[in-house]
Amino acid sequence: MVTRSVIVGCGAYLPQRVVTNAELAEKVETTDDWIVERTGIRSRHIAADGETTADLATHAARDALAHAGIDASEVGLIVLATATPDNTFPATAAKVQARLGCVGGPAFDVQAVCSGFVYALAVADNFIKAGQVKTALVIGAETFSRILDWNDRTTCVLFGDGAGAVVLRAEEAAGTNRDRGILSTHLHSDGTQHDLLYVDGGPSSTQTVGHLRMTGREVFRHAVVNLAQVVKEAIEANGLTASDIDWLVPHQANKRIIDGTAKKLNVSAERVVVTVERHANTSAASIPLALNEAVKDGRIQPGQLVLLEAMGGGFTWGSALVRM
Repeated sequence: MVTRSVIVGCGAYLPQRVVTNAELAEKVETTDDWIVERTGIRSRHIAADGETTADLATHAARDALAHAGIDASEVGLIVLATATPDNTFPATAAKVQARLGCVGGPAFDVQAVCSGFVYALAVADNFIKAGQVKTALVIGAETFSRILDWNDRTTCVLFGDGAGAVVLRAEEAAGTNRDRGILSTHLHSDGTQHDLLYVDGGPSSTQTVGHLRMTGREVFRHAVVNLAQVVKEAIEANGLTASDIDWLVPHQANKRIIDGTAKKLNVSAERVVVTVERHANTSAASIPLALNEAVKDGRIQPGQLVLLEAMGGGFTWGSALVRM
């Protein structure tokens, strides 16, 4: 027998304000056609003035707890993935913990940009497998609109704000690929690619928040290769094939990257959860937002095999294979 981390609840939150491509075209030199053709994005949600990452994360966490039917007092660990924290410190996770009223257990942030949710999921999974906690809350939350250069048409059209969350619970299982829960996680990083996707500020370097900078063509090239590799790694580690995967839930960065990864894996479009058209790239929030939508609308059913994958600045990339 082994201990598995089972996803027992999903939650999400999107800010009320929706910004369309047409609205952006009034501010920067771009068009709806240009954005859709290159990214698949048609709109994104933007946090209201004064609405912070902790606010978004708390809403998503409460939604996930309600879906799981679990009281916040049962949560023994909070891992929050974000590249846009409320403060340099303390961790945004600690603010969420206080609002939920489950203080005492560990609560901390993980920073792996767009791969952050997969990294956070792996951390929480290992806490559970080690027997340190029974119930964990894993959150991906971002207010990327706060670090965008709204005069840079190559980046400002790509991102949005939002939060998603899952509740994990420890369950005993047989130790086979038929078990419910997280079967494996696979994480990677390559710091030599720093200059292709980064923020040009920070407390230690410039004492400013800075803005996101990206070399889009090179990021695209690395993403398709790295994501296909890390998805293959997850499948092979569990003695499975791509045809065994019921659903691919990718990081929602760009429709062309999603399509390219699915094509390399011979996964049909009908088995890929896509929300990038309406949400844009919400970084660490994108996978849990997409997962929540597909679970809540009934596409993803209990017992199905779901593959999560993401790549972000760093570069970081990773995958997780989960049976729901």
